[in-house]
Amino acid sequence: MTCTHSESLALVVDDNEVFRSRLCRALQDRGWRAAAAADGPAAIEFCRQSAPDLAIVDLRLPGMGGLDIVQEILQIDETICVIVLTGYGSIATAIAATRLGAAHYLSKPADADDILAAYRSHDNGEPSPIGDDTPTSVPSLARVEWEHIQRVLADCDGNISQAAKLLGLHRRSLQRKLAKYPPHT
Repeated sequence: MTCTHSESLALVVDDNEVFRSRLCRALQDRGWRAAAAADGPAAIEFCRQSAPDLAIVDLRLPGMGGLDIVQEILQIDETICVIVLTGYGSIATAIAATRLGAAHYLSKPADADDILAAYRSHDNGEPSPIGDDTPTSVPSLARVEWEHIQRVLADCDGNISQAAKLLGLHRRSLQRKLAKYPPHT
């Protein structure tokens, strides 16, 4: 799916079709041309042919992972501003992404305004929010637990009984935890 508008070009790499198309539309509404890719090979081929200004890459993708895609994209063109998005954030993956050359690492749900603000700060030469010289905040234990539960649940394809068994929880206890909103970081 390729969309056209202004002169700046963004690539959205995410396996969630609804998220991809909404983010493409939101970028278009802000004057960007936007293209979408569902996986690493499609994203890499697009970057070889079109040289986007901005690549927004989901960390967890089937097959080729987001960190591998970041590395490949930046080998093609190191001037592409790469922003990594994830619903399963951790400090370790944020640091790994920025060490590979990603300009920013944002937790979902990040919207188009968050992404474009990160792009503008990179474009203005501001340092990445996560790096060797910048202190990082540690997420709360409740947030880490919530992210772990979400990761296990996703690995179980949403099967609550299977996820509860893997987590060592009673199914109803897991359902109560899932009914709560994610804790703040």
